[in-house]
Amino acid sequence: MNFSVTKKGKPLDPSLYTWDEKTKTFSTTESELVLDFNNMDNITFKTSSNCTFDTGSDCTFNTGSDCTFKTGSDCTFDTCSSCTFKTGWNCVIVRRDVFEIIQSEPNVEIKLNGHDIKGFEIINPTHDIVIDGKTITLSEESFNNLKDQLIEE
Repeated sequence: MNFSVTKKGKPLDPSLYTWDEKTKTFSTTESELVLDFNNMDNITFKTSSNCTFDTGSDCTFNTGSDCTFKTGSDCTFDTCSSCTFKTGWNCVIVRRDVFEIIQSEPNVEIKLNGHDIKGFEIINPTHDIVIDGKTITLSEESFNNLKDQLIEE
């Protein structure tokens, strides 16, 4: 297998999910998972809520709420509310809680609004830097300004 499934930083017991190699379908009723199928295409996911996905292209997702998706192109998402997406080209999000269809823009991160509220917000890119063991999150603009100041000749 070229994927990992973790919950709270620890590998998930394989008895808690199924993987059908023939159909490339991952199924579980577990929530709060991190699924890393990076560089794997044409996968179907069926999960509960609060999951994070990192995949290749041509994947189909059927999930609950509060999931995060970072994918390639040509993906279909059937979700509820409060999910975050950063996708490639030709991806479609179907929100069942408000009967809404959203075509995501490539490489633009969005977060769906809460339950029963149509729409989404664009998440502006951020950068984390570590100074003396403390992580500081900077906006894209602040990060670029700092980088320019540090690199000036």
